[in-house]
Amino acid sequence: MSLRMDHHDAGSRHAAGLFAPAAMHRPGDGHALLAPVLVLNASYEPINVCAARRALVLVLKGVAMTEEENGHFLHSARVAMRLPSVIRLLEYRRIPHQSRALSRKNILLRDRNTCQYCATVLPSGELTLDHVIPRSRGGSSTWENLVACCHGCNRRKGNQSPTEAGMKLMREPRAFNLHTSRHIMRLMGRSDDKWRKYLFY
Repeated sequence: MSLRMDHHDAGSRHAAGLFAPAAMHRPGDGHALLAPVLVLNASYEPINVCAARRALVLVLKGVAMTEEENGHFLHSARVAMRLPSVIRLLEYRRIPHQSRALSRKNILLRDRNTCQYCATVLPSGELTLDHVIPRSRGGSSTWENLVACCHGCNRRKGNQSPTEAGMKLMREPRAFNLHTSRHIMRLMGRSDDKWRKYLFY
């Protein structure tokens, strides 16, 4: 059975409600809830990255346990909890070795929020998706034809191919598969010492 890390049932909504933004009274908590958390299978195999808020929900529901903490506290009116940096599922989940769903979020994750033409790293809200071969010229919306792009490069490229616009892609776009996921986890792990022992072996 595969694990959908982005699925919220009634139980998770209730658990998340304990720590809804309105209940917080420390300015830093909101940002801390967005911090990345490494998700391990019961076998300690790294399988995903989720936001601290989602990780906390999984722990509160008894689906996972905290293996490492990130040093931040989450405060509500009734309780203060340490936020996790690494969590481990309590039951082993079989994770299908298949590509992720094609979505804007996953394209930006694959491209590490980096414009694939000028190499500028930007927040998600300041990036768009570019069709390498424009749709008006037969380009399709696929992993191999969509890349993260800043608005400046998107305007410059317009309705042209990269060659016609005198632009070059940083790397050939590929589908987001298990190998891509592991590579990104390892890149993220370089900035968090608590992840290293689970990712570098």
